[in-house]
Amino acid sequence: MTSTHADQRAGSAIDRCMERLRQTPSRWLVTGSAGFIGSHLVQRLLELDQVVVSVDNFSTGHHRNVDEISRAVGPERARAHQLVEGDICDLTLCRRLTQNVDFVLHQAALGSVPRSIDDPIATHRSNVDGFLNILVACRDAGVRRLVYAGSSAVYGDHADLPKVEQTIGRALSPYASTKYVNELYAEVFARCYSLSSTGLRYFNVFGARQDPEGPYAAVIPRWIRALLRGEQVVINGDGEGTRDFCYIENVVQANLLAATASEQSSSEVFNIALGHRTSLTQLLSTLNTLLIELGHEGAASAPIHAQPRAGDVRHSQADISKAVTALGYEPRYDLRKGLQQALPWFIRTFARELAIR
Repeated sequence: MTSTHADQRAGSAIDRCMERLRQTPSRWLVTGSAGFIGSHLVQRLLELDQVVVSVDNFSTGHHRNVDEISRAVGPERARAHQLVEGDICDLTLCRRLTQNVDFVLHQAALGSVPRSIDDPIATHRSNVDGFLNILVACRDAGVRRLVYAGSSAVYGDHADLPKVEQTIGRALSPYASTKYVNELYAEVFARCYSLSSTGLRYFNVFGARQDPEGPYAAVIPRWIRALLRGEQVVINGDGEGTRDFCYIENVVQANLLAATASEQSSSEVFNIALGHRTSLTQLLSTLNTLLIELGHEGAASAPIHAQPRAGDVRHSQADISKAVTALGYEPRYDLRKGLQQALPWFIRTFARELAIR
């Protein structure tokens, strides 16, 4: 299939989905709405004239992301969004939030493999206990469909590429274990209570609003900031490890398609990625090239190589054919195109940081 044909298929599927949503607005709950992915989902739903209630405890989310949503959609559409500051570990709150809700997009979690190794109890509490509360609340409220954020971490030590949904290995971190437990619980709730849910196994998602701060920051925002500051980039390992980098717009598309798909997609999990591998060395080269094109020279010195991080896999690449067939998913943004979309936001954000300093 040519890329043009793939774009046409993706456009027709997601365009039909969005048109249906505009014609028949629904009420949505988005958890983790002040986070990177959650805030993009809230914004798109408001742009589609949906009614959105959302929740975040701001442990990793940011008020600035919520402010960006309001600026992007305008004051009239922003009034259709109710943000609740709270924790999904509170079952009473989850039950209140799901009342009269049609669809739930569950993004709230403590991400990061290293964080889970450092603090497995906190990771379990948020990712397993919190998820179980959401399942119970959705069951009791009669929610039409729950779409929840899964992770490619569930593939663990299984070495075959590309990764296919039906074959996983042994978990390499507490984080990976929690995400697999989520899938097991969702399947059980479908079987025992007929709760319709769909899991999306995200690979390495990137885009605007992704946090570069702290020891658990993702590689792309961390490297962009280092390059803009003229600092050396730190590569964990030899740089030949690969990842399947997926731009945020592809993830937004997948969530909308999964929420509104036929019942045949219920209780299923899908890889959401680009379907290609990029080495860390190639990623750094692409970032430098794009920054130079935008008038930024990037870091002059060679990168520093550190030890590989505990729990990280060597190579990662998704087989996305199941999502393409069942959901109509086709990513519109490859790595380069996604970075071209995201870099202006990072440049503006980090320029403000330097001005404050």
